[in-house]
Amino acid sequence: MVTDIKVRGDREIEQIPSIKDKALRINLNENIYGTFAEIGAGQETVRNFFRAGASSGTIAKAMSAYDKDFSDAIYGVEEDGRYVTESRLKKMLSHEINLVEQRLSRDKHPNKLFFSYANTVATIDFAKQFKGHGWVGIVYQVEPDEDYNEIILHIRFKENDAKLQQETLGTLGVNLIYGAFYKYNDPKKLLRYLYDHLDKDQLEIDTINFSGPRFANVDNRLMSLQLVKNGMTDAVMFGPDGKNILPAAVLYKKNILALRGSFRPVTKVNMDMYEESYNMFIKENKVAEENTFVVFEITLSNLKAEGEIDERDFLDRAELLCKLGKNVMISNFQEYFKVVEYFSNYSKARMGLAMGVNNLIEIFDEKYYRHLSGGILEAFGKLFYRDLKVYLYPMKDENGNVITSENLKVHPRMKELYKFFKFNGKVIDIKDYEEKNLDIFSRKILKMICKGETGWEEMLPEGTAEIIKKEKLFSYACEVDFKEVEKIN
Repeated sequence: MVTDIKVRGDREIEQIPSIKDKALRINLNENIYGTFAEIGAGQETVRNFFRAGASSGTIAKAMSAYDKDFSDAIYGVEEDGRYVTESRLKKMLSHEINLVEQRLSRDKHPNKLFFSYANTVATIDFAKQFKGHGWVGIVYQVEPDEDYNEIILHIRFKENDAKLQQETLGTLGVNLIYGAFYKYNDPKKLLRYLYDHLDKDQLEIDTINFSGPRFANVDNRLMSLQLVKNGMTDAVMFGPDGKNILPAAVLYKKNILALRGSFRPVTKVNMDMYEESYNMFIKENKVAEENTFVVFEITLSNLKAEGEIDERDFLDRAELLCKLGKNVMISNFQEYFKVVEYFSNYSKARMGLAMGVNNLIEIFDEKYYRHLSGGILEAFGKLFYRDLKVYLYPMKDENGNVITSENLKVHPRMKELYKFFKFNGKVIDIKDYEEKNLDIFSRKILKMICKGETGWEEMLPEGTAEIIKKEKLFSYACEVDFKEVEKIN
């Protein structure tokens, strides 16, 4: 018998099956059986299964309804007239899996695990201005008598060639189908396996949602966090209902007001800053209240403790913001100009950033821009190039003096630059505030919660303390050293 040779010093390496091996394993399974419906880039995923061999036992049907009239006749008419949407994908999945159930008798196929894979995508345009995007999903069974599971994701292509994008889509599709059947027990790993034989320079996954009996305990907000943590996307968003939402859909052509913070927990300062900046923002020219989107942003660096992301910490903050009816964004943007750049991908309308004095002083610190060839001037060009204003919330210094845009101090070399933006109305003070709120700090409140002290409740917005107590939020903080709490914040 021949055995593998191991050399002293070898490390264990996870063996990643090739795309052909993945497709073949599924094809050789006598029970996995379903349909493929692909619109927009060709039948790129199912082609891998045909090429692998033994596909007749897996593929019930493969189709591509390219013509819009044919597509509408099969899946129905979209109210907004768009075809590359989540709504379209869900209609495709629902229609196709229903056909499988109707046309294949359970009496005749008692052990079959039915599935339907679908995608609707737009690849790069002829002028190469829009690189393309798409929705990809699968509904499937793990046991024949079990309800269906569903995985739906949104992708953005990064390659500059349509043929390359098609091949990338085909690889992703095989990874998704293989992961759905063989990696469903660990959704975090399933996410990483979506990039098998792919590079993050080829493809971005910016939204994913799991549902069904096998994912009953999966929190999709945590899956969103994994997307950012794994470098699959720069930012993710979810709404007050806790469900992941597509940034491009909710930000498109909107006036955007963003507030960055640790929100650990949300304090009266946070809500006061939000309410006052919002009232000022909607009074600006070109800003319509009905076309305004407000988002509370948490940066990845704000979630890190001892080099690792504390998921309980993240979920506690997210849960509290959601229950307060807020939209939440998780990003890996440390610099504010990157946030504005990101928003500018989806909207050219007016934008606003609400922040405290300390944050603005940091923005004028040159050390944060040494990696840019144009230094701080390049960053400020990106930050203020768009129609953006900063709404500044005051703070108290160590002597009890209130610091505003009028008397804050930046580095002497930045003084004239700051005066330029201030003179041109890019920095505006929030003047309607309660001075007692300036003595509220989230880290102080967190310590009081952990020590079981009273009085912290009145430092939070109305109803917030009740939510924290009922849901037992931030209880993990009592397990860590308060010095670490200080470091995190």
